[in-house]
Amino acid sequence: MSAKLEQLQASLTAALDGKLANLIVDRGQITVEVSAADYLAAAGILRDHALLDFSQLIDLCGVDYSGWGDGATIETSYPGRFAATSQLLSIHHNWRVRLRVFCQNDGLPIVDSLIPVWNSANWYEREAFDLYGIIFDGHPDLRRILTDYGFVGHPFRKDFPIAGNVEMRYDSEQKRVIYQPVTIEPREIVPRVIREEAYASGTKS
Repeated sequence: MSAKLEQLQASLTAALDGKLANLIVDRGQITVEVSAADYLAAAGILRDHALLDFSQLIDLCGVDYSGWGDGATIETSYPGRFAATSQLLSIHHNWRVRLRVFCQNDGLPIVDSLIPVWNSANWYEREAFDLYGIIFDGHPDLRRILTDYGFVGHPFRKDFPIAGNVEMRYDSEQKRVIYQPVTIEPREIVPRVIREEAYASGTKS
């Protein structure tokens, strides 16, 4: 580990103190995990503490950890199914950190909005809500941003059907776009396998 990374790790541990649930160092980057209850307060510390000074939130996304790993259940790998992960940048110190919080309720995933700390979280949180169904409490305008207004479900969830739930088409009689159940029949496509030895000899299997 580099001296700069060690310095950042020590500063994070000291500044966050009791709010730090977990600190992971992997591939030259630090991930800070906090509980949902401490999420907003920890974000404020990361921004305002002189030793940290993470003045910019450069990205925020949702994550669905359902079935994460090689057959591992969510109980054995992570404390919840849904998480919000933010990438933070300190211009003053020229370092980065990843901030992660897990939603406490998989059925209704809710965490605080980071807009009071970093206004740039606005559209990122709308995207995470749209694609994963994560609700950001305190967001001033939490609505879909990528999918259509009549879209059903959240398409980046791992249990979302590949074909979707509804499809839309233009009805010439009603002169408007209407939504209807998906008419695509589920099917499995088996790829054609060409064996290397057969390919070299000019024959195909």
